[in-house]
Amino acid sequence: MIALLAFGAVGVALYTQHARDMQPCPWCVLQRLVFVAIGAWAVIGFVMRGGLGQRVVAIIVSLLASAGIAAALWQHFVAAASASCNQTFADKFIAATGLDGLLPDVFAAYASCADAKVDLFGVPYEFYSLALFAVLDMLAVLTLLRRR
Repeated sequence: MIALLAFGAVGVALYTQHARDMQPCPWCVLQRLVFVAIGAWAVIGFVMRGGLGQRVVAIIVSLLASAGIAAALWQHFVAAASASCNQTFADKFIAATGLDGLLPDVFAAYASCADAKVDLFGVPYEFYSLALFAVLDMLAVLTLLRRR
């Protein structure tokens, strides 16, 4: 379930980018990367059948989801109020991974944080991401508790 939700979030983000012309900022792209990492770890946890391995993966997913929550909050309260988000942590991190060059359709930022500040159905776009990170964090914690 965690992997499906995380990869689904990236799919929705790509749809809104390419079909609805909602171009991502560096913080948007960083959140995509966190969703991909959560999905990948969730798949690893699904494949692992040992209790210890699944607990470790649940902890990693919870930490990543918490990082995603922090990124979404930073995007909304700090980055969106800035005229430029060049050379911020998100911009530097994505550039350091090289993913913006390898998969630019997925991981390249095409808008400034101020330009990417959009609402979807009256709700700031990053709040959808924030809510999903919270759900993924709760699912990871439930998985951790269930495995005990």
